[in-house]
Amino acid sequence: MTTPPVREIAGGLRFPEGPIAMPDGSLLLVEIEGRTLTRIGTDGRVDRIVQLQGGPNGAAIGPDGKVYICNNGGFKWHDSAEHGIRPIGQAEDYAGGWIETVDLATGRVERLYEGSDTGPLRGPNDLVFDRQGGFWFTDHGKTRPRDVDRGCVCYARADGSFIREMVFPLWSPNGIGLSADERTLYVAETFTGRVWAFDLGGPGEIERQPWPHSPNGGRLVAGLPGYQLLDSLALDSAGNICVATLAHGGISVVSPDGGGIEHIAMPDAMTTNLCFGGPSLSTAFVSLSSTGRVVATDWPRPGLPLNYLNT
Repeated sequence: MTTPPVREIAGGLRFPEGPIAMPDGSLLLVEIEGRTLTRIGTDGRVDRIVQLQGGPNGAAIGPDGKVYICNNGGFKWHDSAEHGIRPIGQAEDYAGGWIETVDLATGRVERLYEGSDTGPLRGPNDLVFDRQGGFWFTDHGKTRPRDVDRGCVCYARADGSFIREMVFPLWSPNGIGLSADERTLYVAETFTGRVWAFDLGGPGEIERQPWPHSPNGGRLVAGLPGYQLLDSLALDSAGNICVATLAHGGISVVSPDGGGIEHIAMPDAMTTNLCFGGPSLSTAFVSLSSTGRVVATDWPRPGLPLNYLNT
């Protein structure tokens, strides 16, 4: 385990998630509990761009320059002086999840998808765009006092013309990312602490592993020991899967063959996400959600460029 020095970019945020390092040096993110899309300027100024509904979660820049947001429909929250804020289940006003877009030029918000070919979306969590302009996203589902949804992965087009469930079942799918050659899709499950890899034959095409070796068509890359919960992820230029890790509080760096796992400690048990930015994508911006902060730290390897943003 390593503990690198971090520098605070902004504080006072209401459960930040989904950071996007913009080319101008600013940082976009969502505040799930605050229900906003927020910009942090290079001077640290916090600007709430637009108020949203539900629970804005993962975010990404699409081929049209809009921000695409996975909205989980909302959480209940627990807030304490000792541990900060954290989600504790489905919101009382929950009415489903959806995918929405925000036009940064006008602030206009549009709902793109509220369901797939198999029914309503439950709790969309995170997304990644491919080079063809489509996107993969996880539907984490929702948790209630006595039962929990099984989750899935969907593929959709950015113009609202196509959506299909591609992987089911998954237990609490959360982070999602593509390899550099876009032949592998990585998915992290929160409560199992597992990272899965799905071989892709093309945009929206999964080459499934057979049952009983695989319960969902994927290959198990790694399962973290002990009580470690996985959140969102980003890939670095060496192909490592860098997964925000709850409870232990940090980033787990998993090699693509699963043979090596390194833990980068962060000062918040609810370390939920990261993105790469800065010169040569050599800075990791990390959301420390329970304490409402975003921090930056130098990363030993450049991040993998994202489509429609870093290329």
